[in-house]
Amino acid sequence: MIVTLIVVCEVGFWVLLAAGLATRYLLKMPRTGLALLLCEPLLEVLLLVVTAIDLKNGADPSWRHGLAALYIGYTVGHGHRTVKWLDGHAAHRFGGAPPPVKPPRYGMARARHEGTVWLGSVTAAAVASGLLLLAAWYVGDDGNTESLRSWIFVAWRAAGIHGLIALSYAIWPKKAPKEAPEHDLGKTREKAPGKASAVPARDPEDVPDLLVGRPREDEEQVR
Repeated sequence: MIVTLIVVCEVGFWVLLAAGLATRYLLKMPRTGLALLLCEPLLEVLLLVVTAIDLKNGADPSWRHGLAALYIGYTVGHGHRTVKWLDGHAAHRFGGAPPPVKPPRYGMARARHEGTVWLGSVTAAAVASGLLLLAAWYVGDDGNTESLRSWIFVAWRAAGIHGLIALSYAIWPKKAPKEAPEHDLGKTREKAPGKASAVPARDPEDVPDLLVGRPREDEEQVR
């Protein structure tokens, strides 16, 4: 039942998100769309309540309850970033807003961005750990809580791996591609089709007299 509810919450998350954005920008009802977006956390609350009731009714703690805690933690740590990203693109596509600012791709700016995303993973691990410890306390010493506590290690291991990846961007910053030298760009412009010829114009004195409209010397003598 818990696994089914996790799937339902995940599907519901995207359904509410799509409905909220469509109502906000396509139907021009921003308040109603915002209300739908604010209903997103209710799915996690529902999952938490059902998990607690399942344990209260005597269900043995298992990987399903640990997975539910990790899902709630991930939604708390990264869900708002997903909603903000999609809302920015929907506002640009349907609301006439400027395009959303893309995250940096190179240098220490990219490293700081990756560090901010990693803090979301730390938040997710902390929330999941708190829920798992609370569930273990709720079950008490009489129940088997080892499966719940093992998921705490899983949560922090995932955050640690993500932290190492984020740290790699600070130790080895990604460099921006180098621009072509100016003299190469000049050659490219000279060879570009449809451009004016780079050969300098001839002096008018070198052009035949008939082409520039000057009278020939013999004609002047006749006159």
